[in-house]
Amino acid sequence: MSLPPGFLDELRNRTSLTQVVGRKVLWDQRKSNQGKGDMWAPCPFHHEKTASFHVDDRKGYYYCFGCHEKGDALSFVQKTENVGFMEAVEILAGEAGMEMPARDPKAQEKQDRRALLGDAMEQAVQYFRLQLNTGAGGAAKAYLTKRGLDARAIERWELGFAPEGWQNLWDHLRGKNVAEDLILGAGLARPSTKGGKPYDTFRNRIMFPIRDARGRCVAFGARAMDPNDNAKYLNSPETELFDKGRNLYNHGPAREASGKGQSLIVAEGYMDVIALAEAGFNASVAPLGTAVTENQLQLLWRMADEPIIALDGDTAGLRAAMRVIDLALPLLEAGKSLRFAIMPEGKDPDDLLRAEGPAAVQAVLDQAIPMVRLLWQRETEGKLFDSPERKAALDKALRDKIKLIRDPSIRRHYGDDIKEMRWQLFRGNRSGPSQGGFQPGGRKAPWKPGRPAPAAPLPQTRSSLLASGGEQGTEAMREAVILAAVIATPQVIVEFEHKLEEMNCADADRSALRNVVLQVGIDAPEALTDIIIERIGPQALENLHALRHVAISPCLRNPGDIELARLTLNEEFAKLEARRGLDIEIAEAEQDLSDLADEALTWRLREAAEARNRAVRSQSEDRAEYEVADNGVRLNREERDVFGALLDRIGKPDK
Repeated sequence: MSLPPGFLDELRNRTSLTQVVGRKVLWDQRKSNQGKGDMWAPCPFHHEKTASFHVDDRKGYYYCFGCHEKGDALSFVQKTENVGFMEAVEILAGEAGMEMPARDPKAQEKQDRRALLGDAMEQAVQYFRLQLNTGAGGAAKAYLTKRGLDARAIERWELGFAPEGWQNLWDHLRGKNVAEDLILGAGLARPSTKGGKPYDTFRNRIMFPIRDARGRCVAFGARAMDPNDNAKYLNSPETELFDKGRNLYNHGPAREASGKGQSLIVAEGYMDVIALAEAGFNASVAPLGTAVTENQLQLLWRMADEPIIALDGDTAGLRAAMRVIDLALPLLEAGKSLRFAIMPEGKDPDDLLRAEGPAAVQAVLDQAIPMVRLLWQRETEGKLFDSPERKAALDKALRDKIKLIRDPSIRRHYGDDIKEMRWQLFRGNRSGPSQGGFQPGGRKAPWKPGRPAPAAPLPQTRSSLLASGGEQGTEAMREAVILAAVIATPQVIVEFEHKLEEMNCADADRSALRNVVLQVGIDAPEALTDIIIERIGPQALENLHALRHVAISPCLRNPGDIELARLTLNEEFAKLEARRGLDIEIAEAEQDLSDLADEALTWRLREAAEARNRAVRSQSEDRAEYEVADNGVRLNREERDVFGALLDRIGKPDK
């Protein structure tokens, strides 16, 4: 959703930073001067006893002299609540009494209906909570007490009870003038197949309200009290409010706790999450009756870089772990992964907490293993590799899994780790490095005296973006042009969002620019440049626009020209993908390295060498493409026609 010009300025004018920050800190009354809006407190972003966190309410900025965190009310809400930019805008706008910009009539109508459905859900929450405290809910309350939940915990988690009977909730909500279509639309009742009155979805069950990241009840989880019930746990059906693959139990509180530094834990069920949170592990979530989905993985990675999957120590728990690995492998990117904490055999986190306490759970979490080790364990545990055929089968199984990883760098590191573990398994008793100039694990043997040392690059060469890193230099150029294009014409970001997410961006400035573009560029395109400057400062943009190959880009001369931006981006992404394909080809050839070369390996190495030669020729063209001379730009033959067409479209640049 786009914000109209001036909306953010008005929001900041109406917002008191002192009030916003005051919800999270205790002001130091000796140092603070409320009349001047000059406030001091211990910093909420790092642990300290002294008041080094300063708020200037008149200017609307905060700064910590200890950890150097700084920003305004919007950034404070984002960091302390662990929410996105638009969510922070909505939170502050609601507090300031400002309406968010109106959407189109159909969207507004849909939003109004969602609000009515939400009201019906909240009334159901209150009804179930009341029923838990009646005689009908006695057995359910006794069960919760037996599971270690006291009255305070039951209140905190808003647990309730759906009594036996076909129309208890239906009659209650109809008596509150809730429309029939809303009760059915919220998944609280189902239509009768026999032409009678609709009947309650949940009967004789303990009720767990499921709230979204904003704290709105969107569904229920329900545990059967009857041991003979066909479904021990039952979730709300999918509705306009609820998509079980896009929600997490305890999402909002866990996001806030994770933002404060707690480890994000993914458990299997509601009771595990409640038990963990009650024991102090507040950043705990669970999927909703299904295996972890791709959308839930993305939600987890927005909260933490390495969530810990805490699984039951049984066969079913290990199978669940393997399903998560297969799902996650293609989605891995630099800094985003998973770790796995396997509970003792036959126990889940709730069992371990009740038996041995929080310290035992923390010990298991501290020993969480990375994905690559669990992948190796799956393929090797309990198996005997006493023949070449069995070893080859292991190699093939592992190679097939590694190929699922899209990121070439991560795929290479997985290959290195697996080669190391493979060497330890098959040749751990050998001394010295293997033949072929490689040490165990696929690492090249270190440089030794007597070998010619590589020449150091000249200073002017080292500072050249094209020369630095060779192929990576050209890739950096393309990334810079892409970022400049989307910042100049942010309307195209939504079309290229997926490709932007896949860009490597090894440079810190480009990575920071890409992240801000993805976070706010779609929702607030008009404010994108201002937000970039606010978050990471003006230097990153200035450095980007100062690059020669960016400065000559037609997109910068014609900001807002969507067709021109689309043409440029398609061209640059196509070249990036071509180079990525080359990297994959070479990486796959390298994975086949072993102690003894065979005919297949020789063929793969020859193919890799040919691919490298093609890359060198292409690299020469890439260098020529961006070379700037006194008389203008020299392009390779393939590029000249395309660039000429662009110049005809926009007019030739001034010399």
